[in-house]
Amino acid sequence: MTDDCKPDDSNPDRAKPDRAERDENEPLSPDDLAPRLYEVFAVLGPLYRRVSRKVELNEPIEGLSIGVRAVLDLLRAQGPLTVPQMGRAQALSRQFVQRMVNEAAAHGLVEAIANPAHQRSSLIRLTDDGRSAIDAVITRESALLKRVGGDLTEADVQTCVRVLARMLEVFEDVDVN
Repeated sequence: MTDDCKPDDSNPDRAKPDRAERDENEPLSPDDLAPRLYEVFAVLGPLYRRVSRKVELNEPIEGLSIGVRAVLDLLRAQGPLTVPQMGRAQALSRQFVQRMVNEAAAHGLVEAIANPAHQRSSLIRLTDDGRSAIDAVITRESALLKRVGGDLTEADVQTCVRVLARMLEVFEDVDVN
C-alpha cells in the first residue's frame, strides 16, 4: 500500500475508512468490533433455534429430547462427569441437567458410578445403549452438516470457533442457576 493510499490520521476532516478500505487482517477497535459481533448474534440465535427445533422434530424417531441429547453428547466427548460438571460445561442449571440425566437413566442411556474424588456426587457415564443412541444422532447430523459445503476452509472454521469462544468468555460470569 503506498503512502498516498493510507488514511491520514492527522486530518480530523478525513472520515474513518469504511469496511471495504480496512485491512481485514488487522484487529478491529472495540467501537468497530461491537457492531460486527452483533451480526454474529443475529445469525447465531436463529441458527441455534432452528437446530434445536430439528432435534425436537427428530425426538419421536430417536427418543431423545434436546436436553438428553446434549447430556449424551457431552459424555461422549468428555467421558464420565458429575451433574454439576455437566451444568458448568453447558452453561445450564444443575437442576435442569439432573432432570435430563434422570430422563436418560430411565431409558437406560446413562448410569451413575462411584466417584473416587467425591463420595456424594456420582459420575454419570454412557451405557452401551447411550453410546449407540448418540453415535446414531451424530452420524445423522454429520450427514446433514456435510450439506453446508461451499468454499469454507479450515481457517474459516478455526476463526469461527475462536470468535465464538472469545464471545463466550465475556459471559463466563453469567449465573445459569
